[in-house]
This record gives sequence, structure tokens and C-alpha cells, in this order.
Amino acid sequence: MQKYILAALAAAGSAYAACSASATLTISNAADASALASCKTFTGNIAIATDTVDPINIPSVRTIRGDLIANNVSTMNQLGADSVEIITGTFGLNDVQTLSVLSFPKLTAVESIIWQGLPNLNGLNFDASVQQASRVDIQNTFLASLKGINLKMVDELYLANNGMLQEVDLQLGNVSHALTLDNNGDRLQASFPNLIWAYNLTFRTAPSVSLPSLKYVNGSMGFYETAVSEIFAANLTRVGGSFSLEDNPELFNLSFPLLQTIDGGFRLAENPKVADLTGFPALKNIGGAFNVSGEFESVALPSLGDVRGAFYIASTEDIKSECDKYKSVNGPNKIIKGKFTCESKPTASSGGGSGGSSTGSGSGTTSSGSAALLDVSSTAMMGWTGFLAAMLGLL
Repeated sequence: MQKYILAALAAAGSAYAACSASATLTISNAADASALASCKTFTGNIAIATDTVDPINIPSVRTIRGDLIANNVSTMNQLGADSVEIITGTFGLNDVQTLSVLSFPKLTAVESIIWQGLPNLNGLNFDASVQQASRVDIQNTFLASLKGINLKMVDELYLANNGMLQEVDLQLGNVSHALTLDNNGDRLQASFPNLIWAYNLTFRTAPSVSLPSLKYVNGSMGFYETAVSEIFAANLTRVGGSFSLEDNPELFNLSFPLLQTIDGGFRLAENPKVADLTGFPALKNIGGAFNVSGEFESVALPSLGDVRGAFYIASTEDIKSECDKYKSVNGPNKIIKGKFTCESKPTASSGGGSGGSSTGSGSGTTSSGSAALLDVSSTAMMGWTGFLAAMLGLL
């Protein structure tokens, strides 16, 4: 009898050992993956060997308490886990050249998604959709959409150089660090219908961006080299850092009807189709510099009450009356407190200095607008940590 008990204990110990790894478990073939079939939870990191050829499916495991990584795997075309719901660490795929099928139908929560160099991955088989992640960084893939990733909140979302990416439609409510779209598909439609606040927002070479619910940006916000024709943020009231609109050749319509405060600088340049700067009727306070140049005929800021930095306007059109209007409120104890420069129809030889210009004295700062960060309420940021703790308690 004792012999059978010892055998049973040995088998149990072996099974437990198979479900954990003090270092990293390396999977080299399908058989290695199948060996985890007895595990509901695997504790430790899992790495796919660089010379793996077999399609890899990890069966039965519901939780990976660690990372799942595939780096420089040149010949594996399929990776999946039919039961995995949670990955507490990083789900990392880097330079997996032939990967065309990624199947995690029950995955809903992961600490970080970091994918780079996946030239054959066109879509995701993520039926349950990833709803919780602190960081998502996807670069240089063949993905056409992010269907299968539908986050409610995130610390950082970075999507860059995904040339086939034409659709991003996420139900994000807040972004606690930064959201960046940079050089993705040439017809990309980016929609964030529920996004209320973010720390930093950066959109570069994005053809279409929708932010209908956005109220607060605690850091900075910028649109650079995009193909957008219109930018509407009907509910935005404050930008806590700088606000930049630079080199957007198709942009002609701006509407920020409730925006009252920009705590940093405001910069608008190289937007040749913006004929009138009239989309900021409520703008009252600018904590940094106001720097605007273009081909506009009017600059209407009817609510302007305080500009702490330098004030610069230059237009290829005749805006002398605008120059006179704003110069009259320039001075240490007036609305515009920094150095004042206004150029109406500046000539090429003026170098931005003469040719119908008005100047004033004062001290001020300049700002070009990059990206900064945000403070979140404890209730809103319960998010990933609370969800993960609750889920692990059920397993």
C-alpha cells in the first residue's frame, strides 16, 4: 500500500513541477506544449525556442503567471492557447517572420502586449477580446484591424508603422499615460467614442481621428503630418500641457467650442487650408506661448483673458486689423503679458521680422508642443490591478 501512495505522491509532484518553472520553460515543439495539458495555472515564464517549426498550441492552461515570449522565431506560423484567459506578465512577439495565425480565443487580460516585426500576421483570433492591459505596443505588423483587442482603460497605447492597419475602434474610457498613433495605414479610421480623458495624445500621419467624448487632456495633445480634414472635440475643456497642430496639409476645419484652458503653449503651423482661426470661441487662458502662422484671414479669440507667454501671429493674408486688436491688449498687466509679434503679409526677405509687422515688449516663453502625462483618480485606476487580483482569486 505504501508503495502505491509513494507512487501517487511522486506523480503529483511531477505534475506540479510541470506546472511551474523557477527560470523559463522553453517550448521547442508541439509535444513540449502538450506536456502542459494537466495544468490549469502555469507559474513562470514560457519562451518559444528560436528554431521551433511546429504549430504551437498550449492546451488547458487558464492562467500564465509570468511572460509568454517568442523572439526571433523564423519558421513558426501558428501560435495559440485554447484556454488561456490571463497572462500576468508580458505577451511578447518580436521578429516572428512567418507567424500568420495567433489564436487565443479566451484571453481577456494581460499585463503588457508588445508585438514587433510580424509581417504576415493579418488578424487576431481573440474571440473573447482582450479588455484589460496596462500597455499595448504594436509595431511593424501586417494587422488590418485590432479586432480582438477592446480595452476599457490602458496606461500606454502605441501603434506605429503598421502599414495595413485601417481600423482602430476602441472603447477606451481613459489613458493614464499616452496614446500614440504614428504612421499606420493610409486610410486609417481611428475612433475612440468613449475616451473622456488622457494624459498625452499624439496623432501622426493619421487620416481620420474621432474623439467625441474627450473632456480632459492632462498632458499634451498634438496632430502632426496627418491627412485629417477636420478636427472636432466638442466636449474638450482643458489641455494641461501644450496643444500643437503642425503640418496637416488637408486640415481646413477646427472646432473646439468648449476649450477654455491650455496650460502649456498653443502652436499652429503649416496647415495651409486653415483660412480662419475661429474654432476656439471659449479659449480664455494660455499658460505658455501662443504661436500661430498660416494663410488665415482672421484670428477670432473672443474669450481670451490671459496669455502668459509670447504671442506670435503671422499670416500671408492681410490681418493688420487683427494685429492692431491684439497689440492693444499687450503689456505686463494686460491680457497678453509676453513679447508680442504680429506679421501681416510678411515678405520672404523679412525673415519673419518686417513686412507689416507689429511688435511689443514683455517677457515670455515659447512652446512647440510635445507630449506629457496625467493624474488619475483611485477609483478610475483600480482597473488592471484590481481586475487581475479578483480573477486570480477565482482560479
